[in-house]
Amino acid sequence: MTQYALFETAIGTAGIAWGEAGLVAVHLPEHDPERARRGFLRRFPDAAEAEPTFDAATTVAAIRELLAGKPADLTQAPLDLSRTPEFHARVYEIARAIPPGETLTYGQIAERLGDKLLARDVGQALGRNPWPIVVPCHRVVAAGGKLGGFSARGGVNTKLQLLAIEGAAAAAQADLFA
Repeated sequence: MTQYALFETAIGTAGIAWGEAGLVAVHLPEHDPERARRGFLRRFPDAAEAEPTFDAATTVAAIRELLAGKPADLTQAPLDLSRTPEFHARVYEIARAIPPGETLTYGQIAERLGDKLLARDVGQALGRNPWPIVVPCHRVVAAGGKLGGFSARGGVNTKLQLLAIEGAAAAAQADLFA
């Protein structure tokens, strides 16, 4: 059974969903808590709101710290990879190793997977990432210093906001308040 919890962060109401095998989803912060709740229930119509398990609560605390601009390690958050294609799992493993404030390009991840021509596939895998922030897809940018896309609500502005919170050089590329 999938359970979820909403929680406040420095930039809005986020959410986390889990099952017996680990985290099944993370919902990026929203200004409206009901929008976050509806987002979970759209993806997991049978999910029940509950108090987080120890692992989920530990992940919530780390997400709160990270979004407040403090150091936080999310690499040990247990992910339920049972619905994740193998290629995506390999991409997520590499992305999870990118420290806060740093970035890799889609091409660099593709090279680590053994073929630089997989860059577009890397982008597609990250676009389907069910655990944003825990699997920090916002830390993956396009070649030549361009930000690339971001499929979450708010698009590239959300990506920029997350990178700015972490102090990443890539965040200096655009004005967040333009």
